[in-house]
Amino acid sequence: MKAARSFGWFLVAGLLGLLVDVAVLYLAAPWLGWYAARVLSFLAAATVTWQVNRRYTFADAAPHASLLREYVAYLSAMLGGAAVNYAVYVLTLHWLSGPWVAAIGVALGSAAGLVVNFVSARYLVFKH
Repeated sequence: MKAARSFGWFLVAGLLGLLVDVAVLYLAAPWLGWYAARVLSFLAAATVTWQVNRRYTFADAAPHASLLREYVAYLSAMLGGAAVNYAVYVLTLHWLSGPWVAAIGVALGSAAGLVVNFVSARYLVFKH
């Protein structure tokens, strides 16, 4: 039951992160382009998901010595999922076209990296 609750909160955090990701991407793309803006949008989304995950998803995990260390550990642990996410995003941009193709790429990439990110967060960052 506890694992299901944690995964449920992880999905909520992911949905909030997806909204932030798409918003930042579409705001930054006119200045940075679709590829560089995606890096910025990922960092914004990861920051939001870290905050939700530390507060709700893994609230019972052992506390870290500092928030900065925890944040850096979280970003580092998310790099595996981010690589999968970015690859799917790039492939989507190359295969599809239209005004919402970037948002579709973000959503598909997020889904592709979901399990990698959950396992990384649960067992590398928010250990019990």
